[in-house]
Amino acid sequence: MRPALLLAVLPSLLAAQETITTLKDQKALAVTIYNDNLALVKDLREVRLSKGEARLAFQEVSAQIRPETALLRNLTTPKDFWVAEQNFDFDLLTPQKLLEKYVGEKVTVVRTMPNDSGAGSKEVREEATVLATNNGTVLQFADRIETSVPGRLIYPKVPGNLRARPTLVITLNSAADRAQQLELSYLTGGLSWRADYVANLAPDEKTLDLSGWVTLTNQSGAAYPNATLQLVAGDVNRAKQRPDRAYAVGAMMERAVAPAPKMAEESLFEYHLYTLDRPTTLAVNQTKQVALLSAGGVPVRKEYLLQGQTYYYSGNYGDLGEKQKVGVFVEFDNKESSRLGMPLPKGILRVYKRDSEGRAQFVGEDNVDHTPKNELVRLKLGEAFDLTGKRKQTDYKSLGRQGKFGSVHESAFEIVLKNAKKEAVTVSVLEPLPGDWDILQSSHPAVKEAAGTARFKVAVPAEGSATLTYRVRVKW
Repeated sequence: MRPALLLAVLPSLLAAQETITTLKDQKALAVTIYNDNLALVKDLREVRLSKGEARLAFQEVSAQIRPETALLRNLTTPKDFWVAEQNFDFDLLTPQKLLEKYVGEKVTVVRTMPNDSGAGSKEVREEATVLATNNGTVLQFADRIETSVPGRLIYPKVPGNLRARPTLVITLNSAADRAQQLELSYLTGGLSWRADYVANLAPDEKTLDLSGWVTLTNQSGAAYPNATLQLVAGDVNRAKQRPDRAYAVGAMMERAVAPAPKMAEESLFEYHLYTLDRPTTLAVNQTKQVALLSAGGVPVRKEYLLQGQTYYYSGNYGDLGEKQKVGVFVEFDNKESSRLGMPLPKGILRVYKRDSEGRAQFVGEDNVDHTPKNELVRLKLGEAFDLTGKRKQTDYKSLGRQGKFGSVHESAFEIVLKNAKKEAVTVSVLEPLPGDWDILQSSHPAVKEAAGTARFKVAVPAEGSATLTYRVRVKW
């Protein structure tokens, strides 16, 4: 429709009778939730529209809808169907809001008074004008002004812009007088999800059983019954904008757990899409969990790691620490050969192991970033209680300038690793070496893992100790 013609018919459209659609008209609902508190809602309803001008009140949309993203499509008779105007009414009906809307208007005040005979009581009605509602109510009666409500108030009607629930009011033109299928799609805040993983280590710590769960939280101010649920994993770029005013939702979250269904996965652009295999309901102010994946007997590798610091190699320090912490890491491959191979959304992975009585005990957790298929998952679970390292610098020389290098240092170190366990272990010693460096001598072989990293692997006997010594020259 041409702009001039649209402006000409707009006044009559605004005056058209309002048609209301609620969840009772809903035929299908799909919700796609992204990582960053964003969701796409597609709400299909069957609504009877009269031919010509109409105002459609699309009730029970999200209270955190982004109205500028709303798109209404007619799937039955799209020809000559068009939308002239959309208004999101988020000013919700409450006793206080209703009173505020009647400032300057007349209301009826009903109070209970004793009968003249002294027996029983009667209702007395008076008209009053609401003068103000700031920090209390001011009412003007025919012969006085009162600053409190002396009884209950009766209002003649609910103002048109005050809604019982969040409503998108759409001014439109319908080409036919019949029931029509209308699909409203929009973006909204207030819906979020995260992945949580639980791993149970085998007694020999060589395999683990992994379960993945999706935790969904709905604080959008609307319910989504029997929705097709999809989740997008990945970092979707969003344009920055000023914060929108949104309906505030504050209530304790319920927790619901759905035990069985799992999610199908597929690629979507540069992200991954997970689809629940059955409809589910997201109630208002609810946290729900659904199964994402399950894998048993995943091969796992355990590593003990003592890590140094770069500053060790640029000065004379002597003792560098007694009982230095030895970190505990586990890692596994996200491969089909390891009984996995599904892209893993970012989340927290918690690891458990059973004690001698068969009770599962928590042994650590770590964050997992988005992990594609065939990539490594590495977790730091904590610090080893029975393993310690004692580090000292046994020699240091500043060799001045050498050629293009302005500063040359030579240092020697001794690291004593102690093991209080009843079994032997291997500890990796990872040293971050700055500049241009050379290992001149070492008691254990050194592996150059990267430009600035050397790794030593030291076998430490049960209830014993082992000593690593090395000399390094660093050029800056």
